[in-house]
Parts: sequence; structure tokens; C-alpha cells
Amino acid sequence: MELNTLLVIIFFSSFMIFLFSGFPVGFVLGGLGFLFAFLGDILNIFGIEVDISLKFFTLAVGRFFSSMTNTNLVPVPLFIFMGIMLDRSGIASKLLQSLQLLFRRIPGGLALAVTFIGVILAATTGIIGASVVLLGTLALPEMLKANYKKELALGTVVSSGTLGILIPPSIMLLVMADQMLLSVPDLFMAAMIPGLLLAALYMIYIIVIAIVKPGYAPVASHLQAAGQTNSTASIFFSVIINLLPPSLLIFAVLGSIFFGITTPSEAAGVGALGALILAAFHGKLNLHSLKETCHATSKMTGFVFFLIFGAPCFALALRGLGGDEVIESLLRNFAGGQMSFILFSLSVVFVLGFFLDWIEITIILIPLILPMVIEMQIDVYWFAILVAVCLQTSFLTPPMGPALFYVQGIAPKGVRIEHIYRGVIPYVILQLLAIVILLKYPELVTWLPTVMGR
Repeated sequence: MELNTLLVIIFFSSFMIFLFSGFPVGFVLGGLGFLFAFLGDILNIFGIEVDISLKFFTLAVGRFFSSMTNTNLVPVPLFIFMGIMLDRSGIASKLLQSLQLLFRRIPGGLALAVTFIGVILAATTGIIGASVVLLGTLALPEMLKANYKKELALGTVVSSGTLGILIPPSIMLLVMADQMLLSVPDLFMAAMIPGLLLAALYMIYIIVIAIVKPGYAPVASHLQAAGQTNSTASIFFSVIINLLPPSLLIFAVLGSIFFGITTPSEAAGVGALGALILAAFHGKLNLHSLKETCHATSKMTGFVFFLIFGAPCFALALRGLGGDEVIESLLRNFAGGQMSFILFSLSVVFVLGFFLDWIEITIILIPLILPMVIEMQIDVYWFAILVAVCLQTSFLTPPMGPALFYVQGIAPKGVRIEHIYRGVIPYVILQLLAIVILLKYPELVTWLPTVMGR
């Protein structure tokens, strides 16, 4: 084995070891990048002619500032602020109460209401942790009170809360657009139908399981009783009233982007302002909540941007050691034509999702396989959405699936981790089914951007 190849293997192995040790990923990426660049320079095998102490740092910082000047990333802190503020506004809880009453006679009505709210949260917040915790806190006790099968209740809450990773305005799509040099509006439009397709698959599964196995999702008797005291018209009116504000905000943000009225950055500003107005309207806006929201936004934004700093250090060191050539050779050996390459790439993403977070996979892996995507003349937007759907599974697959631990932290007594693991299996299968559908029908991704003339 050549020394370069050996160092690349040690490089990746060290990354995995330090990652599982609990060190912040940005520090791991940047630190290992400098360390192995220095080691490669000492062994005289580093392929980039630089002085490690100065020029390597200059190159890395240059890459970082190149990302910072990319307008694709400007909306990130604003969308994060919008999501956190809306999470604190109390809109979702009122809408969920109304939907529960509206769907009370439908098989699996509570689970359907949770999925619908998951779509609304995805299109307004996109903050996965907040969505899962909010849905778990509001809906999980109600579903268990109605004697729902624990696995179905937990799986529905966790999977619906992760829809925000795919449905715009998704932070993941913003980062992917930056890494793959894509247009944010086009990528948002490409993700809309796949995101709704995934939500529809969830709902179909819930209805089918509720009909085939009624004991899994029985009718909530306490909601039936509550519904008797309210007319269908009054319940429907309540749903409309509670649904109208977030719907207007979604249209203001996504509609303005899709119709070319605003840039994503301007739309993100509109969304942040709209979230403030809605929070004030619901009496949730005060100095304390604003301070907490700004602090949480800064913390999450800092995490994302520090990863964007560490990633160039990692990528430059990998390139200097010849790692990109090793990976390209691996891809060529395992992948023949377009479809073989796509399936192999998605398989790698799916397996890595068991151990890594989406942002690590996006920032590290995507730039390495992008040249092959372009060389093979694969539609980059189609490929990006396939990867995005596959990355959604990383939130649900143990041992690292973060959504599993979010819901475990707020689950009532009697809920064990094995209930959560069993509950998400059908939804992971549905996500894989969505990938198969998108592979068979690429127009589900390309149709909306084409119609909008982008």
C-alpha cells in the first residue's frame, strides 16, 4: 500500500475516532486538517506546495471567506431566527388542538394531525430539534392517552418532526446549495414536491395501518366527547383561523422566492419579521424571549459557520494527501454507469447516516463526489434532492440518529428506546421508497423549477 493511501486511511480513521469522542466537529475538521497537512509536508508527500505554518492557513481562510461571501449562506441565521421564534409563539399547539378535533372520526386521526403539523413546522421553522420536541410534548401524551400503539405514536412524531430537513426553507438545502454551487430558489423548488410526497407517504401508511390494525390507532374517545360539544363548522373555522397566519408566512417567504419577487436573503428577512409579528400577536414576544431566541440563533449559526471554516482545512489536507484521487478511484471501480454511480453514492450516504450528522456528510462527502456527478452529466438538482432525502434517514437511524434522542428526552414514563427504534423502522422504509420513486420519476424534482422558468 502506498504511503499516501495509508495516510488517507489514517486521516479518515482519526476523524471518526475524534468525532465519537465528543469533540466539536468544526475543531476536529480544522485540527486534523492542519495536523495531517503538516505530517504530509514532513514526509515530503504533500501534493500542495505550501508553507504549512502560513500558506496552508491562508488557503483555508481564503476558502472560508469565499463561503462567507456566498449569498447562499446569508439567509441561514435569519431562517434559524424565524424558526426558533415561531417555535416559541404557540401557533403549533393551537393548530394541533383544532386538527385533532377535526380528524377525530378518521382512522389514525391523531397521527394524521401530527403529520400535518409536521409539514407546517417544516415550512415555517425547519429546526429539527425544536420540531421533534414540540410535537412530542404536544401530541405524544394525547396519542398514548388514546391508546395508540407506542411504536406508531413515536415513529409518527419523530418522522414528522424531521420533514423540515427537506421541505423549504431548509437549512440543509441552504448548505447543500453552497457546497454544490446551486441556486437556492431552484433547489427550494426542486425539494417541494419530494417533501410533500414524503409527507403523503407517511399519511397513507398511517391510514392503512389504522384500517388494517385498528388497535394501533383507535379513535380518541375523549376527543369524540369534546367534538360533540362543538359543531363541525366551528371546528373547521377554528382550523382555518389557526392555519391562516403560518400559511401567510409560508406564502410570503417561499412564494416571494419562487416568483422572483425577492432573493432568499430578503425573503429570510421577511420571515424573521413575520415570526416576530406572530409572536407579538400571540402575546409571546418580550425581552426575555427575544434574548433567548437571539442567543439560540447565534449559537446554532456559529456551529454551522465554524464547520464551514473547518471543512476547507480538512478538504485541502485530503487533497494534498491524494485522498480525492483515492475516493474518485473507489467511485469509478464500484460505479459503472449513471444509475450505478447514483445508487452507490446514496448507499454510502445512507450508511454514513448511521454514524454522522447531515452537516458533516454534506460538507465532507458532497464536494468529493460532485466532480463525478458533473462528469457523468447527471442533473445536479435531481442528485442533490436524492441525497437530501437519503440524509433525512440520518435523523432516524441508530446509533447516532439525533431525533431519536430528542423524543426520548421528552417521552412519558414507560417509553423505552426500543419502542422508538421499532417505531421509526417503517418510516425509514418509506423514506427509501421515496428515493425509489424519485429515481423512477426525476420529473417530480425537475418539474416545478421548469414550470417556474428558473
